[in-house]
Amino acid sequence: MAKLDHPTIRVRDLELARRWYVEQLGLRVEFEVPERRTVALQDDAELTLFLVETTGHVEADGVALTFQVEDVEHTHRELAAKDVPFVSPPARRFRGYGAELLDPDGHLIYLWDPASMREKGGSV
Repeated sequence: MAKLDHPTIRVRDLELARRWYVEQLGLRVEFEVPERRTVALQDDAELTLFLVETTGHVEADGVALTFQVEDVEHTHRELAAKDVPFVSPPARRFRGYGAELLDPDGHLIYLWDPASMREKGGSV
C-alpha cells in the first residue's frame, strides 16, 4: 500500500502562508529552499507539507487538508478569538464532526478531534 508523503500546495505569498500554518496550526519549519521559494512544514507526526510560492493566480483547486487537533471546539474558539475566519464552526457534517476554515490562499482546512468524532460525529 502507498503511504502519503510530502503533499504540496501552491501559495501566493510564502512568508504569509508559512506564518499562518506555524502560528495558527502549530506546524514547525522542517527546512526551506529559498531559491525555489519552498518551505517544508512538519506536524507532530512528522508528516511534511510543502508550501511552494507560485507567481500569478493560485487556485485552491479542490484540495482540502484535514488536521487532527486535541479539541476542535477549543481550537475553534482560540482561532476565532484571533480573528481567523471560519467557513463553519464545529458541527456534524458528512465526514463527521469538525470545523472548516480557509488558509490565506483559499485552501479548505478541516479540523477534527477523536473524542468529538466519537461523541458527536457521524453522517448527516
